[in-house]
Amino acid sequence: MRELRYPPATRLDINETLHGHTVRDPYRWLEDADSTDTKAWSDAQDDLYQKLSSDYVTRDWFAGQVRSLMGAGHEGTPLWRGDRRFVTRRAPGQEHAVLHVRDGDDPERVLIDPGALDPSGLTTLDAWRPSPDGRLLAYQLSEGGNEESSLRVIDVDSGELVDGPIDRTRYSPVAWLPDASAFYYVRRLPPEDVPEEETSYHRRVYLHRLGTPDDQDALVFGQGREKTEYFGVEVSQDGRWLVLTSVRGTSSATNAWVADLEEGPLESPRLVTVQEGVDSDLHPTLGRDGRLYLFTDREAPRGRLCVADPAAPGYENWTTLIPEDREAVLEGHSLLGWDGNGTPELLAVWSRHAVSEITRHDPETGERLGALPMPGLGSLAGLSTRPEGGHEAWFGYTDNTHPSSVYHYDARSGEVTPWAGFPGEIDLPEVRTEQVAFTSKDGTTVRMLVVSPAEPADGPRPTILYGYGGFQISLTPGYSAAILAWVRAGGVYAVANLRGGLEEGEEWHRGGMLANKQNVFDDCAAAAEHLISSGITTPERLAVMGGSNGGLLVGSMVTQRPDLFSAAVCSAPLLDMVRYERFGLGQLWNVEYGSAEDPEQLGWLLGYSPYHNVREGTRYPATLFTVFDNDTRVDPLHARKLCAEMQSATSAPVEEKPILVRREAEVGHSSRSVSRSTALTADQLAFLAHHLGLSTP
Repeated sequence: MRELRYPPATRLDINETLHGHTVRDPYRWLEDADSTDTKAWSDAQDDLYQKLSSDYVTRDWFAGQVRSLMGAGHEGTPLWRGDRRFVTRRAPGQEHAVLHVRDGDDPERVLIDPGALDPSGLTTLDAWRPSPDGRLLAYQLSEGGNEESSLRVIDVDSGELVDGPIDRTRYSPVAWLPDASAFYYVRRLPPEDVPEEETSYHRRVYLHRLGTPDDQDALVFGQGREKTEYFGVEVSQDGRWLVLTSVRGTSSATNAWVADLEEGPLESPRLVTVQEGVDSDLHPTLGRDGRLYLFTDREAPRGRLCVADPAAPGYENWTTLIPEDREAVLEGHSLLGWDGNGTPELLAVWSRHAVSEITRHDPETGERLGALPMPGLGSLAGLSTRPEGGHEAWFGYTDNTHPSSVYHYDARSGEVTPWAGFPGEIDLPEVRTEQVAFTSKDGTTVRMLVVSPAEPADGPRPTILYGYGGFQISLTPGYSAAILAWVRAGGVYAVANLRGGLEEGEEWHRGGMLANKQNVFDDCAAAAEHLISSGITTPERLAVMGGSNGGLLVGSMVTQRPDLFSAAVCSAPLLDMVRYERFGLGQLWNVEYGSAEDPEQLGWLLGYSPYHNVREGTRYPATLFTVFDNDTRVDPLHARKLCAEMQSATSAPVEEKPILVRREAEVGHSSRSVSRSTALTADQLAFLAHHLGLSTP
């Protein structure tokens, strides 16, 4: 058989001097997706992937398993408006979750079904928000996998369009006035009003009155502010108070203001500062008891809950209601009562080493009254109460063998009972789940969840190490068809809680960002070494896997520690950390990574940037880059450039340790149909099984 070779890729002699550093960029031409040369290179990479992936004989088996396990479906936590209940559910056979509504004991009916709107599966329901009376629904749809939401309003009874669409509303909150005559929302400026490279930025807060053209919406806030700011808006249940927040990019440093809407025109509320110019997270909400609740990590890295009078919201007037717990991270809260039915109660949601729990408190003093019994050692997925109060709460729950289900809490009896199970029937494999601790390079204790077959191993097993490590995102126990399919085949799946996440609070996050980013990669290397030293696996049977910021993790691991892994899957990754701010939503992330414009920060970035740390003649692990043409967050150019660089540098033959790209059109960064998710997961697992020596049953 003719020896396989990588497609030719011209290596340019581009060497720039930036702040005293010589920075090479031989594949800059691959940044232009529309150039003839890039298209020819991408087509050749497609052919190479198709040729080699034909040998991945486990693909169909994994596709069947993932499809079957995803057949559990999904049940969302209900959202109430009086006796009207809204809930999302994905039943077996459906490509996307469907929004349903039910009035009291009447039959449930479909309100928004993305699959019916677009049988191709490329339309997604991104967000939705009913009006306070439940009569109207504002919702956002994206088409073609591009995550560019448009906002519409429909009449819930008739389903007829009332207003919209309003474009440029990706990630927009909707804050209704009590009479549903208008709402505050967030929208980007028109493309013609901003530089071409900044069309993804420049958000503003507007007031939209129903029935009026959106070009007449009043500009409320945002003029003259930083282009990468994101804004949040909320109106109190009684309609008196507006809460407005802003953060720069993905920073957790929150500015917040409160306005009394009774003082003047809704279009120009007088904003009073709650917090401004302080490097701490803050989530202010108005309680139905009239107090301003302030969920913050200010002077409390693991979080605390404070209260204040909204008429005097400054920091000097904050009173701590629930103090910081040095062993758990506060994640949220909700109020029960104030409707004359039972004693008022405050529920607090915590994560203890990535495992969720709910505690009960006196809302006046914060005194702990007890804890809710949880279904297991898993993750909470939403906590819901009735806006008007009451004695009931609903919460979603999942763990590694428990698909998303909903439980009901009755404060009068103290009982937690199942309320809505997952809609499908599934055959779960027998697995064993263990949380282990290990020591990172600098002596820090890190934890990892290891899921393995229930029966004892005869020896080292093929193992996937998954991580993320950034942006305050915690990896908590949850139902995963990919994990269960891999374990059913006889493999081990480990999820590491690396620094950069929020598993142990804001200090844990900051221990893995900016100048400390290398800690994330050291934690991941220590996780791999623990899996090897404990006999679970060997370097020949170990793979690393991650996506987005987790793709940066994978790129850094294969370039820093190729000796630890036999294979890698790197999905929608950031990899050129010198030029990342120039593409996609990169300018939002310099608060997490740093900027190449700053001399000191460029040094941090060059220290780990995967594209700049490839070494000629290294035997790199078999690596699969998975990218999506409609990804508006992380441009696929990152994967193209590192793929070309690794193909040029690796000493391993193509047939043994290939460096490949799997490209997918009409799909964005994250949201996708079930069938597309199944195909992607099956291809990734089949690639890893082939290179780790895992044979499926």
